[in-house]
Amino acid sequence: MKLKRGEKTKDLVKRLVPGDFALIKHADIDWVAAEALERQGIKGVINAEAYITGTYPNLGPSYLLKYHIPMWEIDQKAFDTIPDEVEAEIKEGQLLLESKSFSLKEITAEDIEIGLKKARENLPVKLNEFTSNTLEYAKKEMSLLTKTLPIDHLSTKIKGNEAVVVVRGFDYRADLKAIASFIEDRHPVLAAVDGGADALCELGYRPDMVIGDMDSVSDRVLKLGAELVVHAYPDGRAPGLERLKNLGLKCTIVPCEGTSEDLALLILYQLEASIIITVGSHSNMIDFLEKGRKGMASTFLARLRTGDKLIDAKGLSVIYRARPKNTYVLLVILAAFIPLAVLIMVSPPVASWLKIFLRQIRF
Repeated sequence: MKLKRGEKTKDLVKRLVPGDFALIKHADIDWVAAEALERQGIKGVINAEAYITGTYPNLGPSYLLKYHIPMWEIDQKAFDTIPDEVEAEIKEGQLLLESKSFSLKEITAEDIEIGLKKARENLPVKLNEFTSNTLEYAKKEMSLLTKTLPIDHLSTKIKGNEAVVVVRGFDYRADLKAIASFIEDRHPVLAAVDGGADALCELGYRPDMVIGDMDSVSDRVLKLGAELVVHAYPDGRAPGLERLKNLGLKCTIVPCEGTSEDLALLILYQLEASIIITVGSHSNMIDFLEKGRKGMASTFLARLRTGDKLIDAKGLSVIYRARPKNTYVLLVILAAFIPLAVLIMVSPPVASWLKIFLRQIRF
């Protein structure tokens, strides 16, 4: 088997092909990372960290279990000695390389359930910490409620139009499919936060705007011609800028507190989108803990400012029904005439009457 190692799961995913085994170093593996690994067609995951530390009930291990992807844990020291890509074999609880072997601990459904139970018991403590942190930082980031972003020169036509924001969050691909009829019928502005742009392209859409630090969106999608907005820190540092320069792509740098998702909402709000539909957005404590954040102050403030225009994709998919297309209407009319044509052909009296009627019209 081919074993590929990566310090960061999101970077390793880009190197994986179907049939590979992934060697990662990812404590409390989250849903998005697990989904990305599964979509690459891997045959197993070996982790040098605990799949569930008990800090919070992370969703990644349950996702891998659902898709029957075997999991093992390995010693952290062993992780550093294994090459980035190597032929290996797993046999009787051992990872066998050319001249070395390392002990593995297989992760079972029972192990995951025990870990999640411990995490759920610890959740009230984590909730208290999370809430306190959110309130503390909300005071520092209060300017998000009134801040005017330097974005008037953006070329994407947003004013008065509906907009969809796609984020790589829990079940984002399912949410996107659920509102496919809305997108096809209404043609909203499609804004993607980083890897959400790839999700749009997978379903046959092209993003109008890509916003973020550009770390999880593919080169291919970046080159499709969408307007690129690099999220910078308030001090002006923009980690995603160098990558776009290397690709020879133009972009706009926008400094802003909070996450790239927050920035996307604020941009669409400031440019006067009529409504903003969120797909895969991070909106609860588990979402933010999975992203490694200790609070959600900026998101709370961004949603407080844009809330009168926000609609979640799950809710929209329940209440929205696409209007019938013109093609469908024509087909229905045509279908209605078929029985009449058959009646005329098989009924001489009707055919005679029709001839008399047409003669009268002619005269």
